[in-house]
Amino acid sequence: MPGSLRIAIVGGGIGGLTAALALRARGLDVSVFEQAEVVREIGAGVSIHPNAARLLKRIGLDDQLRKIGSPINGIALRTSHGEAITTPVGPATPAFSPDGGQGYNVHRADFLNLLFAALPNGTVALGHRCLQLKEDGDLVHLSFANGVAADADVVIGADGIRSVVQREIGLQSRPTSEGIMAYRALIPAERLAWADDLKDPALWLGSGRSFLLYPVASGRLINMVAFVPTDTESEESWSAPGELKALAAEYAGWDKPVQDTINSLDETFRWGVYDRAPLPYWSTGRITLMGDAAHPMVPHVGQGAGQSIEDAITLAVLLEGCTAVDVAGRLKLYETLRLARTSRVQALARAAGKLYRSEHENPTEKAERLREWMAQGKWVFEHDAEETARDALAKSGH
Repeated sequence: MPGSLRIAIVGGGIGGLTAALALRARGLDVSVFEQAEVVREIGAGVSIHPNAARLLKRIGLDDQLRKIGSPINGIALRTSHGEAITTPVGPATPAFSPDGGQGYNVHRADFLNLLFAALPNGTVALGHRCLQLKEDGDLVHLSFANGVAADADVVIGADGIRSVVQREIGLQSRPTSEGIMAYRALIPAERLAWADDLKDPALWLGSGRSFLLYPVASGRLINMVAFVPTDTESEESWSAPGELKALAAEYAGWDKPVQDTINSLDETFRWGVYDRAPLPYWSTGRITLMGDAAHPMVPHVGQGAGQSIEDAITLAVLLEGCTAVDVAGRLKLYETLRLARTSRVQALARAAGKLYRSEHENPTEKAERLREWMAQGKWVFEHDAEETARDALAKSGH
């Protein structure tokens, strides 16, 4: 795209690919550099709540999202013994989404494939592990482990919780464990006799543990996430093998659907649950961060993907029509807008995790505490990142 900024995105996950789509839609020249040699399918579900889904709709992905997603209309909460805690409520109800926006649970691999398919061939370069960045005047030089070098006017680090780009802009931060780990699995729906009745997420709570089920892949698969306490460091991996006997022992005596789910498994994967304290900054010069590279968060409000998508659209709005001399200022404006919001979401997610793990088993008491928390969290789902970015840009004078 002659005359437009050349933008290099380091990392081809959900955030990086969404940013590539949104930036290209605004006429920018974008290349994505992903360290993986091949695009591998990861067996995990991902929530795309209304704050993110409305942004994807605006870049033309609404129909595809509907095809691969299972609508979220609420969440059913139960004690470990199956007692109802509260009536279904959640981000797709009018209280949370006044514009009627719909959220979806999706299979991560389906969603990544959707994003890849929407980009022109050649946009994503696989097998490119970033080693070093060097800013020199109006350019950033990128060096990769395969010997390739590239130049860009802007570099966006979308390379995850152990970000090389974060290191290259002078930041050093360590992951913070929440003291829990998660067992994950995807179960074919036909294995569970009651799966057809599971239209929305169901969450069982008790004894410092929680057990989450929700449909993905248009109901063909059921995503399981089981959170348990741990005193040991767990891998920040979605594919480390877990022990089925250990999982079963954690949930001995729980509600029948929990037992049925565990008994149906051929395998499970364990996943260390980490976030990081908010960073002091995200941007230096022509380089910035997004997604888990900027704000990893625990998963208890389902906003990991959503906040990355908000980052992507914010960057696209602020870099559209940007000249080389304005890049640093626009990236600092992006940082100002996003760092404050994502820090609040991180804190909310941690608070939600503590509430889920609380020992209060009285359904009435827990229902009231959950209603209070949900009321406090409405601002997450109501937010319009694109509108916020446009307003901020208009006021900035850049």
